[in-house]
Amino acid sequence: MEWTGARYADTPTVEVRRGIAAPPQRVWELVTDIGLMPELSDELQSVAWVGEPGGPEVGARFVGRSRHPSFGEWETTSYVVECAPCQVFAWAVSDPEHPSALWRFTLDTADDGSTALTQWVRLGPGRSGLSYAIDRMPDKEQKIVYVRLKEFERNMGVTLDALKSLAETGGNR
Repeated sequence: MEWTGARYADTPTVEVRRGIAAPPQRVWELVTDIGLMPELSDELQSVAWVGEPGGPEVGARFVGRSRHPSFGEWETTSYVVECAPCQVFAWAVSDPEHPSALWRFTLDTADDGSTALTQWVRLGPGRSGLSYAIDRMPDKEQKIVYVRLKEFERNMGVTLDALKSLAETGGNR
């Protein structure tokens, strides 16, 4: 990821992509298994579906608990905003109409039956923990945004590599 000078209000994004030698159905099972995600992340500590339907479909909710050395611990409710089996799974954090972040997994099937998996995130437009850091140091906003996006990029790479390994080996958690 290159420096862009983006500010939070620009709703900056970052994405990471991996080719996976496994069919989309297998990859889909993994990316929609939200209980698996804390095992693949240093930041996400726990996550669980809340209420009905209690699974991956538009309108479903889940609560995640996270921890970061600079931001402390926090809890958010996320709302599934896109869910097309073996194609896309996306959720908005905190408010589906004005999220603090929007996350998405996109699956593309290759001619050989393998899967290209992309993880993408957009910051904002709603306020987040990052907003408070920016409030305290407005002159460093661009650097704060850049550092957080670089963290996301690195962490998404780790997550996708782990998903790739699980999908290709047929492993379970």
